[in-house]
This record gives sequence, C-alpha cells and structure tokens, in this order.
Amino acid sequence: MRRHRITTGILLTVGALLTGALSTTAATAAGPAPDPTVRTAPAAEQQRATAFWTAERMRSAAPLDLRLTPRAAKQLRTPRPGGDTTTVAPTAFPQAGGPWTGGGAVVKTSGRVFFTFQGRTASCSGNAVTSQNASTVITAGHCVKYQGSWHTNWVFVPGYDNGQAPYGQWAATKTLTTPQWEASEDINHDIGAAVVAPLNGQKLTAVTGAQGIQFNGGYNKPMYAFGFPAASPYDGSKLIHCSGNSSKDFLFSQDHSLACNMTGGSSGGPWFTGFSEATGTGLQVSVNSFGYTFLPNRMFGPYFGNEAKALYDKAQVS
Repeated sequence: MRRHRITTGILLTVGALLTGALSTTAATAAGPAPDPTVRTAPAAEQQRATAFWTAERMRSAAPLDLRLTPRAAKQLRTPRPGGDTTTVAPTAFPQAGGPWTGGGAVVKTSGRVFFTFQGRTASCSGNAVTSQNASTVITAGHCVKYQGSWHTNWVFVPGYDNGQAPYGQWAATKTLTTPQWEASEDINHDIGAAVVAPLNGQKLTAVTGAQGIQFNGGYNKPMYAFGFPAASPYDGSKLIHCSGNSSKDFLFSQDHSLACNMTGGSSGGPWFTGFSEATGTGLQVSVNSFGYTFLPNRMFGPYFGNEAKALYDKAQVS
C-alpha cells in the first residue's frame, strides 16, 4: 500500500482555513460590526434627556458654532465640478437676518436642538422632514458629532419659544451623520440626522407636520434659511430667517452660500427652495453649517447630493 505524505505547508494551510472559518463563525454569531456613522442612545439616556433639559438649561445652553479661519479653509477639499450654474434673479425681498413673523408650517417643523457636548450643555437647530418613520429630524453633522465625540442627552424642541417647548421635547433614539463627516469632519458633508422616540403615544410629524426634502437640486436659487441663533446679537429665544438668491461658494467648499447674519446656535437649521411665505412650506435642500471668519454676514450650507440622500434613507427606516 502506497503511503501519502502530508507536507507541513499543507497542514498550515488547512489550519489557517479552519481558523478563518471559526473566526468568521464567531463574528457572524456576534452580529455585524457596528456602523460608525450611527449612535444609538441607551434607553436610560433617552428617559433622562427630557428631564435634564429644564427651561433654564435650555436658555443657558452654549451655541455651537463653526467659523473657519483662512488656514482651516485652505484645508478643505477641492470643490467638485459641475452643478447648476444658471443665474437666478434675486428674491423680491431679500432678508439678511430677522425674526420670522410669517407663521405657517415652518414655525412647527423647525426647532432648537439641545445636547451635551464634552460635558457642556450646547445648542443647534433642526427641522422635521417627511419620512417613513415619521420621526426624522435633519440637522448639521457637527450637531450630532464634533471633534470625535458623539453628543449625548440629545433632544429636539420644535417651535421653541424662550425656554418653552409648546410641542414637547423629543429625545433621540439614534443620531446619524455622513461617512465623510464621521471620518474626517469634511465640511462639505456637514449633515446630520436624528430619529426621535414617540412622545405621549404620538410620532413627531403627527404633531409638528413635516417639510419635504430634495436632493441634487442644483445651485444658484432663491433660498430661505431658518434657525435659532443664540450668539450676539441674537439670544436663541426665537426663530430667525434669512432669504435671498443663493450662490455656490467660490472660495474653498462646494457649499451653498447666502447673505445671512445668523450666529452660533443656528447650525442645523433648514434651507428651503420653493418656499411659500403664505404656507411656510418648501423643500429642504441644505442646513446652516459654517461661516468664514474673514467673510462676515455670510452663511454656508452643504449641498444635498447622493451622500445626503443615503443618510436620509438610513435615518427614515431606523
């Protein structure tokens, strides 16, 4: 009978295959790797978040603000080519910043966002949008995660009014951002979202209504921007808006640009195209994101392209 030799190399190969199979089985049993672009708030945190945000804490929350210096601006990625470059006539009544007195749906869909950032209480803005789960809020990326840290005790307060929450405080079950913001805080993708828990047996947009949302809509359009700026000359007590003809940032980013004097705390507030002053409705196409220190009274907001759509799609089914 012929004897067959099994070489050491073959034994090592078989051992490696068995080890790999066991590792794969163990990984599968443990479940998929966590998604770094999503944070799930523990149930205990959700429960204490609304109690944590008293009227006084909301009034005193520090506004989160992004102001880029020339050096920081030069580190931005090169703007991508393309996009709609059609010139659009200015709106009839441009507004560089002032209280919104028009009423309509935007009074209920927009609101202040409150959270704990590296141990400090802080604020941004946000907006409720149409979604499958009826519970999705769109905001800025740095309003959910900043300087490598996810924010905690995150709540959305639609229709915020000087410490009052007329439509309730909605605690986030999940906060999400784009892969580009999560990986390197790329200002071109400074977009965030939150899924909020039901309140008193109702889902968010059943109470507040919702604004539509649009992706890949092009540049250079009449826009309305809303937010709750809390840094001087504003104090975060009321809804502020800007309006005018937007343009594409010609300096360092691929963002929309709009004449606007809103300050810190307005980050994450919605930008609308096709906005009706009569009904307070429009299609959300951006959020307040940042300003350049060397270009005052100008706001910039990320272009809602495919990356923003992927974020929205992930949020609305969470």
